[in-house]
Amino acid sequence: MTTVTVVGAGGKMGQRVSDNLADSDYSVRYSENSAKGRELLASQGREVSDSAEAARESDVVILAVPDVVLGTVSEALVPELKPGTIVLTLDPAAAYAGLLHKRDDIEYAVAHPCHPSVFLERTTKEEYADTFGGIAAPQEVVAAFESDNETARELADAVIRVMYAPVVDVHWVSVKQLAVLEPTLVETVACMVGALLNEALHETVHTVGVPEPAARAMLLGHVQVALTNTLRGSNPFSDACLIAMDYGRETIVKDDWKKIFDDGELDKVIARMLRIDAVKRS
Repeated sequence: MTTVTVVGAGGKMGQRVSDNLADSDYSVRYSENSAKGRELLASQGREVSDSAEAARESDVVILAVPDVVLGTVSEALVPELKPGTIVLTLDPAAAYAGLLHKRDDIEYAVAHPCHPSVFLERTTKEEYADTFGGIAAPQEVVAAFESDNETARELADAVIRVMYAPVVDVHWVSVKQLAVLEPTLVETVACMVGALLNEALHETVHTVGVPEPAARAMLLGHVQVALTNTLRGSNPFSDACLIAMDYGRETIVKDDWKKIFDDGELDKVIARMLRIDAVKRS
């Protein structure tokens, strides 16, 4: 039987992946250092294992811990692993920055959930409620595995599909490509735009004085139209809308904004996220 250990099983993401793995055919071990996390695991009837002991017995070790401590955690655990063990992290930043403790006889994978698509056709209350994914709404996953060990990649794929279930598909890319997706595409751009929309709503209501129900209704409906028109080509924007969009780009967006896709800028934002001076990649 394949043994999977979740390190940080009492944390936010650790809980999510543990819930799905607990219902699988894998033998699952749960590791957690914080007292609060241990109490949570105990309340769920999950026995807390010593990290090093569990890691030694595992085929896959999932490091569900914050990016800023991945280097320290991997330095402590990777030397304990048996040859061929897969170390699976949930974000690409630490792997891209060269912070993970390396061993030539260990396999490394990164897998990040895409979350349920804004265009997902939901049919049940559970799917509507699951905006993050991993419970009821199907989602896709992007993962990186740069070894040529196909057997290990297949095992990583199988575990990924369970821990992020229900999964539509797993897309395999390089570590760098995954880092471009997360943070550059989805955090630097998409999440920032979401925060900007919320700020614009606040200004519309609290500075201009538009009643909040009216402003919120107008914004949420038009966000859907904006996304379907731009990303799916559902309907063309009106000529007047295109003029307003040009004004918005001229007023809000910097002319050189696409520099965020340069390697140097990617290194800069990841170093800032990990609170390090610079990435260590070759």
